Amino acid sequence: MAGLKMKGKPSSTRDRLFRAAIALVLLAVSAVVLVPLLNLLALSLSDPARVGEVTGLTVLPKGFSTVNYRVLAANPLFVRSIVNAVLITVVGTAINLAVTSMAAFALTRSALPGRRIFMLLVIVIMVLEPGLIPEYLVVKKIGLMNSLWAVILYKTVNVYYLIILMRFFEEVPQSLIEAARVDGAGYGTIFLKIMLPLAKPALATLGLFYGVFHWNEYFRASIYLSDPDKYPLQLILRQFVVLDDTASLIGSGALFSFDEAARLDYGALKASTIIVAMIPVLIVYPLILKYYTKGVMEGGVKE
Repeated sequence: MAGLKMKGKPSSTRDRLFRAAIALVLLAVSAVVLVPLLNLLALSLSDPARVGEVTGLTVLPKGFSTVNYRVLAANPLFVRSIVNAVLITVVGTAINLAVTSMAAFALTRSALPGRRIFMLLVIVIMVLEPGLIPEYLVVKKIGLMNSLWAVILYKTVNVYYLIILMRFFEEVPQSLIEAARVDGAGYGTIFLKIMLPLAKPALATLGLFYGVFHWNEYFRASIYLSDPDKYPLQLILRQFVVLDDTASLIGSGALFSFDEAARLDYGALKASTIIVAMIPVLIVYPLILKYYTKGVMEGGVKE
């Protein structure tokens, strides 16, 4: 017995060392991710007179001031861009999930006429994606120029996500579907009552991907939208941060309501706009994360 105990100690020690090494690596990765975010937050909340004290590794604000966020809130164009971005993201993601899930369910039904032809078209579209010029001509032809729908409806179905959801639907046991058919359920009932509830982890994951895509979209918005009142947040953010267009972010007379206006630092103001743009994703991601670890067939039956 003593020999067995002595033999077990090295293994236990190796396990502890291995776990400690993993913990150190994870802490290092977390620091690499968190320090830039905390640095931006510290810069945005620092007193305008002390912004120069904030270095690249500073994670706590120097002093405290909300002037940058008050300046952003005072600009109707910036506030409207947030509303536009939320509208595009929510409506676009809902349409994406609805159409993608219906297409995936239809393409996984063996009784679908011409199923192989549809699958071939899906693969061709994935490999040979249409270019920007044909897309622009289509948008112009159907009258969606300067409309939020031009951005919302772009890539209503991502072919790669469609194939992922198809593989997910194919894993659903046929016994569930056959039992539902025996009880008189049609395809619509099977889709709504069986497939969608079982596909919650996949739908949540794809919803996150679609949502982040819509929230970060600025390129096509810059092409199809000409009215500044319809600009999404990312387009305003790009004009200010990348193109250094301060006039688009700071409305006329918006600064004169604040005592700190004379000391306002544009670097801190840029940091504030970046923080505002990141907040929705940082809030939604932890809510979606729980679905990654849930079982696909939770509540189902065994074959």
